Amino acid sequence: MSFKEWIFSSYPNPSINGQWGLLHILVLVFCIVSIIALSLIFRRKSERAKRIVIFVLVGLILLFEITRRVVNLVKADSYTLNSVLYLLLPRPWCAIACWTLIIGVFINRKFFYNFASMTALLCALIFFAYPSVGFNNEYILFENLYSIATHSLLLVTSIVLITLNFTKFEYKTIWKEVICYVVVLIYVFLEIYVLKIESDPMYFLSGNEVMEILGVKYGLYLVLYIIFNFVYFNLFYLIGDRKNIFKKRINN
Repeated sequence: MSFKEWIFSSYPNPSINGQWGLLHILVLVFCIVSIIALSLIFRRKSERAKRIVIFVLVGLILLFEITRRVVNLVKADSYTLNSVLYLLLPRPWCAIACWTLIIGVFINRKFFYNFASMTALLCALIFFAYPSVGFNNEYILFENLYSIATHSLLLVTSIVLITLNFTKFEYKTIWKEVICYVVVLIYVFLEIYVLKIESDPMYFLSGNEVMEILGVKYGLYLVLYIIFNFVYFNLFYLIGDRKNIFKKRINN
C-alpha cells in the first residue's frame, strides 16, 4: 500500500463487522481515559490553561476537517458548483457538530459552548453505540481514520467542555441554544432541498438508517425522534439548573 493509496483511501479495503470489536472498544476506552485525565489534571488550572486544552482538541478536529477536504478536492474528477459544495460544506450532523465546536472557540460564549457540547456528544454517542463507518473495513485507511478520530474528538471535547466549566446550562437562557438549533435546522433544510448535497443530515426523514435499525414505521419514528431530542437536550438543563428548579418549587 502506497501513501497515495492510503490518503486517497483507494486501496482495496474489504468490509468487516468491526462494531464492538477490539479496535472499537480500545478507542472508546482511550476516549474515556482521556476525558478523565484532562478533567482531573486541568480542573483547578487557570482559565488560560483550560482554553489551551480546548484549542488543541478543536485544532485537531480542524486539522482533520481541512485535510479531508483538500484530499477530496485533489482526487475529484470534476469541479461543478454542486460537487465543490458537496466536498467543502459540512453535510451530516456529525460534520456539522465538528464545525460547531470550531466556531465555538472563536465565539467563546457559554450559550454556544452549551449547544456545541450537546450536539457533539449526541453525535459521538450515536456513533460509538452503532458505528456504521470507521470500524467497518479490514484496513484503517484515511477515511476510516477520519471517521474514528473526529468522532473520538467529538466525544472527548464535548465532555471536557462541560467538566472544565465552559458550559452553563440554565433554563433562563435556553432560548439562545434554541436559536442555534433552529439555525442548524434551516441549514439542514438548505442542504436537502436547495443545495441538494445531503439527503438526510439529521436523520429525521423517512427511510434513514436509524429508522431501518429500529424497524418502525415513519410516523412512529418521527414521534420517537422528537421525544428523544426533547428529553436529551432537556437533561442538560435539568441537571445543570437543578438548584434554580428546586428553589422555584420551594418558593411555590
